[in-house]
Amino acid sequence: MEKKMTSGEIAKKAGVSQKAVRLYDEKGLLKPTDYSEGNYRLYDKEALQVLEKIVALKQIGFSLEEIRDNLAEGEAGNVEEALRMQLKAMEDKRYQIDKVIASIQRTLERKAGKLDWDDVAEIVQNVTTDQKADELHWDALRHTAQDWHAVLFDAMKIKENEKVLDLGCGYAKIWRNNWERIPKGTKVFGYDLRGSWADDFEKFIPVHKNELAKGVEFKLEFDDITKDSTWKKIKKEKEYSLILAHYVYFEINDVEDLAKRAAGVLKKGGAFSFNGPSVSWWHVFFKKELEDIGLDATFIDNVLKEQEKEQKETDAMLKKYFSKVETEEIYNEWHYTSSEEIVEKMKDVFGDNRKFISDNEKKIKNHYDAKIKKDGEVVANRASLFWRCEK
Repeated sequence: MEKKMTSGEIAKKAGVSQKAVRLYDEKGLLKPTDYSEGNYRLYDKEALQVLEKIVALKQIGFSLEEIRDNLAEGEAGNVEEALRMQLKAMEDKRYQIDKVIASIQRTLERKAGKLDWDDVAEIVQNVTTDQKADELHWDALRHTAQDWHAVLFDAMKIKENEKVLDLGCGYAKIWRNNWERIPKGTKVFGYDLRGSWADDFEKFIPVHKNELAKGVEFKLEFDDITKDSTWKKIKKEKEYSLILAHYVYFEINDVEDLAKRAAGVLKKGGAFSFNGPSVSWWHVFFKKELEDIGLDATFIDNVLKEQEKEQKETDAMLKKYFSKVETEEIYNEWHYTSSEEIVEKMKDVFGDNRKFISDNEKKIKNHYDAKIKKDGEVVANRASLFWRCEK
């Protein structure tokens, strides 16, 4: 007859405390095999295997609730899928931790010995801002064949000897990714806040300066582009032939004030490149896809109407300060070979309707699995709207 183990003995074999064994019992993860005459918990070898599985899953980051679900599925559970989901969750957590570490390090380097609690709030704001930009960037890298920043650089049609003002330059991918392609004589004046990814770009410039074409220069200023004092500094360089204000509308409250100020320092015949509120291509694309699946996608209509309204309002606002306002759609192909990734993208796009996507996830996945099986991938031609304004 197999000798059963007490809670202390099984805990010792699994390398955990007796308190942990009692907790797993209370949570319904590890029930005793039997009880002694004195009503003490007893466990057999199978229970030890379950406990070892609990310890292993907990060690790699699964919550007790997730472990309970995993144990309930038993051998029928998809181990590979569970591990892949856990890997993504842990990578997301590491990504967030790395962002916080980088922001704290930059703040300590910049303000050692002069820190206050306002700096902590600034760290949180910078982490959030950088995370948004990074998520968009890495999502594009995973799913696009071309470098988006190379496509965007080409669309800017930068000429030799341009004087460029880059408002909210950040990590400056449009420059980094096209470093040796920047035309001769280009002078770039970049503005952003300290504690942002612009700090990293400041370090990048001197290291790679010799790779630039003749006469190309970069000057970074760490100032708030919503402040009068910053624009006094900007005006000292007289007029600019090209002003970039890409993605800054996410971060500032008064977009019209920025447009007005930009018009005031733009050279006659120069261009102000801006992207702001517009109809989301993803909403248009997924509306058609959901309708093809046979799902009711009317919830998207109100969103599209609001986006159309905001786009028209932005267009009208820009026409108050520029004599010529044109829009250009810049295209890039997105490639998906996994229905799971497409569903995740849908959930990101329709944040307020994630439940609808989750409730219909099986139908959506089946739709895309069939497309992927037939064509090898799902290709979406995404368009991003940019305004090009002239005085």
